[in-house]
This record gives sequence, structure tokens and C-alpha cells, in this order.
Amino acid sequence: MIAGTVLQAMLVARLRSVLTTASVFDAPPVRSSRPYVVVDMPVLTDWGTKDAAGREGRVVVQLFDGGEVPARLRDIAAAAEVAVLSAPAGLAGWRVASLSFVRSRVVREGDGWVGALEFRVRMLAG
Repeated sequence: MIAGTVLQAMLVARLRSVLTTASVFDAPPVRSSRPYVVVDMPVLTDWGTKDAAGREGRVVVQLFDGGEVPARLRDIAAAAEVAVLSAPAGLAGWRVASLSFVRSRVVREGDGWVGALEFRVRMLAG
């Protein structure tokens, strides 16, 4: 299976099981009330070895909320970060060798808030 698809599906399932106050999607929803979370398709490059296929890349978790202050969004972001970093290493046909936090950001957008969590992932086939 394609590494990015497997990783994205695992993260969506993981976040859906943890985030009880926000909906979680694998693409921007056509209709959804805030708060909601979107797990972007990972951007991966080759990270293989002589005897195993491998991928390295970045995956971004976007968070969307309304309101006057971003307090609820920050709480959702904190829970999402913990959930991603404690995700299982075993995937269908792949194994996560490392998953680390890179950066986060929360900014005002229109009448709401948008946050982003970025992670670096390294995976090996098998």
C-alpha cells in the first residue's frame, strides 16, 4: 500500500478516537461546523536503504475553530499533538521508524482561528 495513504488513515483514526470535541477529516470538509481537524496527505520522499523501501516526510494536522479567543483550539491542538506522537508504529506494510514534532502555529482567520501542527515522519517497508 502507499505509505502516505496508510499513514494518513492511521492518524485520522487515531485523532477521531481521541478528539471528542472536534470532527476529524482526511480532506477539507464541504460542510462542517467548527471545531474540526484536517489531516493533510503527507509529503514524502525516498528514505530507503539497500534492502528496504523507506519514506521520510512531513505531515500537517490543521485545526479550525471559531470564537473570540483561541483557547479551545489550543486545547484541541495539545490533545492532537499527544495523540500523533503516541501513535502506534505498526502500519499495513510499513513501520514508523520515527515521528517527531517540528512546529506549530495558531493564527486568526476571518472570524475564527486556524492552527497547524507539523510532524516529521520516517517509515520503512515491512
